[in-house]
Amino acid sequence: MEERNKTLGEFIIENQTAFQYSSGELSRIINSIRLAAKVVNYKVNKAGLVDIVGAAGDQNIQGEDQQKLDVYANEIFIQTLINREIVCGIASEENDDFITVAGSDNSHNNKYVVLMDPLDGSSNIDVNVSVGTIFSVYRRVTPLGTPVTLEDFLQPGINQVAAGYVIYGTSTMLVYTTGHGVNGFTLNPAIGTFYLSHPNMQYPKDGKIYSINEGNYVHFPQGVKNYIKYCQLEEQDRPYTSRYIGSLVSDMHRNMIKGGIYIYPTSSKSPKGKLRLLYECNPMAFIAEQAGGKASDGYMRIMEIQPTELHQRVPFFCGSYNMVTKAEEFMQEAKQ
Repeated sequence: MEERNKTLGEFIIENQTAFQYSSGELSRIINSIRLAAKVVNYKVNKAGLVDIVGAAGDQNIQGEDQQKLDVYANEIFIQTLINREIVCGIASEENDDFITVAGSDNSHNNKYVVLMDPLDGSSNIDVNVSVGTIFSVYRRVTPLGTPVTLEDFLQPGINQVAAGYVIYGTSTMLVYTTGHGVNGFTLNPAIGTFYLSHPNMQYPKDGKIYSINEGNYVHFPQGVKNYIKYCQLEEQDRPYTSRYIGSLVSDMHRNMIKGGIYIYPTSSKSPKGKLRLLYECNPMAFIAEQAGGKASDGYMRIMEIQPTELHQRVPFFCGSYNMVTKAEEFMQEAKQ
């Protein structure tokens, strides 16, 4: 009889002892995210049938129009995490400030904080392009029994204990790491179960895809312009192929499987970059490094940046190791 793939639940139980702090809480956080992802997936897949697409009329803290499904996904993930009583704090890209979670006994004794982008790329929902959820988990640094503070969230990416994303695409996948490699699970919608479909995911060391919004070319720093020209030259294994969806989760997922680099640099329009360090760049950097890739702001490792604010933006270069290294060389040369 053919052996079936492990379910996400089975995988979590089998690997629980690999967690540095094996109290079961981290496993329960992943389980909560699994549950919320299934609910959001259901809504995403019927987004064209009911009135949950289109702007909600509000703007989030970033000044971006909030899509209705953004707001819905945000509420589902927050409520699922709060109801399970396993986190002491939550920060979301959609909320101005972090949320303190006390627990039913008001004890503040939970050890983990979760940071998330509940629905990345949501402007693509109207046109049926894949969107995703990104999450990042840290152990709190303030004493147990006290409410969380900003300090618990402003930790460098190297302190992450888990990170992952859910991609709601032609199939729905949950991809995550706890610092022991990257594994991908695909949802079987007929029975609502995630199965291990992509064990030990690895970035190819080299790739042939570069992902950047070339419409902003004139606004890019010189190092990025030079790297794009390098990608387009007809020599050796180039020119590379340009592929840009505009949904970070989708672009990263494709590049991890096929080999490539994703770049969202600074520009005269976005002088600090556009992506958020805590909700997008750190979790994606952790995944990339665990899959043999590299993540940088063009000059230094993303996960070593000390955050100074909750919604901090940074430039982002992430993907196949050798491609990111080459892009950094162009950035350094242009700086001199």
